[in-house]
Amino acid sequence: MKRLLWTAGIGTVVAVGLAISRAPVDAHHASAPFYDDTKEVEAVGTVERFVFRNPHSFLFINGQNEAGEAVEWEVELGAAVSMRRQGWTPETITSGAPIRAVGNPSRREGTYGVCCASLTRPDGSPIRP
Repeated sequence: MKRLLWTAGIGTVVAVGLAISRAPVDAHHASAPFYDDTKEVEAVGTVERFVFRNPHSFLFINGQNEAGEAVEWEVELGAAVSMRRQGWTPETITSGAPIRAVGNPSRREGTYGVCCASLTRPDGSPIRP
């Protein structure tokens, strides 16, 4: 009887260990330390370049800041692997295209970073893959 209980106990521990180790892991950092989710900023301009890569894709927009000075906005997007599953490709957004991004501004003073942005054309029509 002891041997049966011991074997069942070991089997349970192994089964639980395998279940835990095979579960998908979604380890990712939060954006709050880098971007202010209590504020929104709008970047309107033309696409300089679209960098489609992991762990984050980036969109660079030539536009203006609040003072009307020319700046390059850096919009942080999701991972290319996740975006590709939604139909995005490196050709979805092309250089020179007019664009509008609204999202959370970078917390770092003097920078023009944006996260968690919705992307549209300047007229408000959505950009979709």
